[in-house]
Amino acid sequence: MGVEERRQQLIGVALELFSQRSPDDVSIDEIASAAGISRPLVYHYFPGKLSLYEAALKRASEELAGRFVEPHEGPLGARLLRVMRRFFDFVDEHGPGFSALMRGGPAVGSTATNALIDSVRQAAYVQILSHLDVVNPPARLELVIRSWISLAESTALIWLDGRRIPRAELEAQLVHDFAALTAVSAAYDDEMAALLRRMLKEEPADGPFGDLVARLISLAS
Repeated sequence: MGVEERRQQLIGVALELFSQRSPDDVSIDEIASAAGISRPLVYHYFPGKLSLYEAALKRASEELAGRFVEPHEGPLGARLLRVMRRFFDFVDEHGPGFSALMRGGPAVGSTATNALIDSVRQAAYVQILSHLDVVNPPARLELVIRSWISLAESTALIWLDGRRIPRAELEAQLVHDFAALTAVSAAYDDEMAALLRRMLKEEPADGPFGDLVARLISLAS
């Protein structure tokens, strides 16, 4: 293999192992064995486990950020639901690695690693803004979106710890959470109220946002 081809192979092997166990529990020997090469050869391409982990994380972060990319077609609620399904697909496929990344640890404490995590959050933030068709977000909207992204992360981590709640329910709940956070903010701010009305204007009764309204009416009665 050429240098870059071998590097990409090792990154792929590392990601596969990190999807099964926390990166801190995976040794260079295991990565070398899975790749069919010697331990010294791994160090020929990467100075150490942390550098390999960061390279693997960079690829994973790019993939995770891509899960938030969604065509601007159809009602917003349905778009967000598709995004959440792809997000949980990633969490499901890379559980231990995702958990270790978000919770932190010796292998994920570097500045470079933290920057990659922040880049995913920023990519998600930018994507949500684009779906709302907002260029210069007011402070309350930024708070809503960033809080929702943090909530999605926390929900995924709790789900991974036993998977006691059906995944599909959590995906729908997170879409409802976005609407609820926006609604609460709208109660305090005219600009957010206008945004909420615009969000709901094109929503069908059988969509995720309509489902939330129906559930709340049922509770009230």
